[in-house]
Amino acid sequence: MARTTEWHMHAFRADFREIGQRLGIDPVMARILVNRGQDTPEKQEKYLYGTLSDIPDPKLLKNCEAAAAILADKIREGKKIRIISDYDVDGVTSCYVLMKALKRLGADVSYDIPDRVRDGYGMNVRLVEAAAKDGVDTILTADNGTAAFDAVNRAKELGMTVVVTDHHQVQELLPGADVIVNPWQPGDPYPFKDICGVEVAYKLMQVVSEQMGRPMEPGYLVEFVALGTVCDVMPITDENRIVVREGMLTMPETGCLGLRALLSAAGLLDGKKITAYHLGFIIGPCINSEGRLNSAMEAMKLLMTEDAKEADRLAEEMKELNESRKTATREGVEWAAGFLEESGTAERDHVIVLLIPGLHESLAGIVAGRLRERYYRPVIVFTESEDNPELLKGSGRSIPEYNMFEALSAVSELLERFGGHKMAAGLTIKRDVLYTLMDRLNAADGLTEDQLVEKVYLDVPMPVSYVTLDLAEQLEQLEPFGNGNPKPMFAERGLAVRNIRRMGKDGATLRLQLENKDGNRSEVIAFQGEELFQDIKIWSGEKECDTIKDIVKIDLMYQVSVNEFRGERKPECRLVYYRKSTEE
Repeated sequence: MARTTEWHMHAFRADFREIGQRLGIDPVMARILVNRGQDTPEKQEKYLYGTLSDIPDPKLLKNCEAAAAILADKIREGKKIRIISDYDVDGVTSCYVLMKALKRLGADVSYDIPDRVRDGYGMNVRLVEAAAKDGVDTILTADNGTAAFDAVNRAKELGMTVVVTDHHQVQELLPGADVIVNPWQPGDPYPFKDICGVEVAYKLMQVVSEQMGRPMEPGYLVEFVALGTVCDVMPITDENRIVVREGMLTMPETGCLGLRALLSAAGLLDGKKITAYHLGFIIGPCINSEGRLNSAMEAMKLLMTEDAKEADRLAEEMKELNESRKTATREGVEWAAGFLEESGTAERDHVIVLLIPGLHESLAGIVAGRLRERYYRPVIVFTESEDNPELLKGSGRSIPEYNMFEALSAVSELLERFGGHKMAAGLTIKRDVLYTLMDRLNAADGLTEDQLVEKVYLDVPMPVSYVTLDLAEQLEQLEPFGNGNPKPMFAERGLAVRNIRRMGKDGATLRLQLENKDGNRSEVIAFQGEELFQDIKIWSGEKECDTIKDIVKIDLMYQVSVNEFRGERKPECRLVYYRKSTEE
């Protein structure tokens, strides 16, 4: 809440009352549907009630049937297949889906995952040669391979078949694999491009299974597609929305002992409703911590185990490792913020590029994301390579106004390697080009000062006092929330702060009693509300005390959810943005 924001309201028009009556929902819900682009009866029905049967045929993916035919033949011939995946959550879930689906069909299949520090992203020559020594006939990539030119060439030299499954945006040329399945390759007719790596893999397995006469049951392994989709920050729209919703519903009943153990360790079993937040901020980071600080092979070991006690042990270790990751991330962000503010870099540069000494290279992307949130700038964080002091490894996170993949493509001669998409990228550079890269990116960023102010959008101007349990429960139908489908935002202006009560062990959570101009009183919760409390004290002229004597009026944006405690369900309004009101 500290950074500057511009408040805007969605201004789409429609007959919200008619939509509400037709769908049996509150007009507020109807307005939110239209704000999300659901402007026809067909789209609205699919958004609210879409099922897996509404997802496009996987055969629409270019080369999907050809890739399936190759794999089906290899399975029948008893050839050894080696999956090589990425080390993040999307990669690990892709690997697991391919392993389970191929084993179900009787394939002789194994897997390997690059070490983040030793290998970097994606399939490489070392992994290919290791597969050849093991007698592997066919390499099947998962969530990578589109940019693996050297590795694919080496595999072909060694006489291996290469099938690439990926979802990353393609560069001008493609590697010489036998077949590539990637919705972004030229000429691919698949209607929805923004699917993640695990969904590409899942669709291929659907076609392989069909070709071998053993179709996959509807919903089989869909919980892993949901997990990969959320953790790879794919837009929660169209088919992704359906897959994530179905996956969250089935996840508590998953047949994977490792995933069940991880859910249990996180306190997400025993009837607790699983949301996209749990996938993206609790379960996903635990899996990611292995790929970042240890080895993603350990994450696969957890998912593949058939021993319940072993699953519980591995899940607890993974949870502990994630706690250490969070501590290291917090320290990295604090150091970077101090440097940026002291040096004036955050004010001067539109694109923040910095080297953080001592930061584990696997944490660069997380720290970059935190800094992007704090400063609303594209951020690239570099760390020192552990195996080559002349190289720096970087990870970038962007804002919607800046296409990071295109920006890096324009300076590709400075980069040893890079890949990614418009909102995120990974790259390696020589240490001595760091400042040149910084200068070049900032000289050509094309960003205006207006674009560097975050625009926040409210869905409906609505009095807090209008919120009821019925409306809060209706809003749950709009889940899952995430990229492309944000949680609805409401706003009310000119609310008098009548009372503030601190809550929680550290007192950082505030419960505010507010009164609008009609005299209606409501309560709003502000998590991490210390900054709000200090601002209100300043605005009321009571800087030196912990009470609020003079009435202060604020404008607020808030979100609505259902708070369930000891079997009682109540609506809860959570403050997200605030400002001092100009209304009398």
